[in-house]
Amino acid sequence: MYEVKVVTRFAAAHRLTMVGAKCENMHGHNWKIEVALTGEELDAGGVLMDFGEVKGRLREIIARVDHQFLNELEMFEGRQPSSERIAAYIAGELQKVITAPGVRVSRVSAWESEDSCATYIVA
Repeated sequence: MYEVKVVTRFAAAHRLTMVGAKCENMHGHNWKIEVALTGEELDAGGVLMDFGEVKGRLREIIARVDHQFLNELEMFEGRQPSSERIAAYIAGELQKVITAPGVRVSRVSAWESEDSCATYIVA
C-alpha cells in the first residue's frame, strides 16, 4: 500500500452553536488541510498520483470555502461547519474528482490551529 499526502491552507469564518461560549460567536481560522491518498499500484511513472494533479484538484475545492463565512454556504446548510464536517466535505469532493485508477482518499485532517485538528477517515 502506498500513501501520498498533500497540505494546503485556507482562511474562513464560522459560528458553532451549542459547542462552547467562544465558538458561539463568529470567529475565523487559518485552516491547514492535510489530505492522504492511498493505493496498491504505482502508475507507469512510478508514482501513486502526481502531486501537481492532487494539488490542482484540491485547489478547486478549497476555492469554494476560502475567505467565506462557512455557515452561509450550501454544503453546510442545516449543519454546523465544524472542522470534522469540513474534513468530511473535502474528502468527499476530492474523491469525486480523483481519476487515477485504484487511488482513493483515505483521510483528511482539518487543522484549525497549530495544535488542534479533526480528521475524517474514509471507511
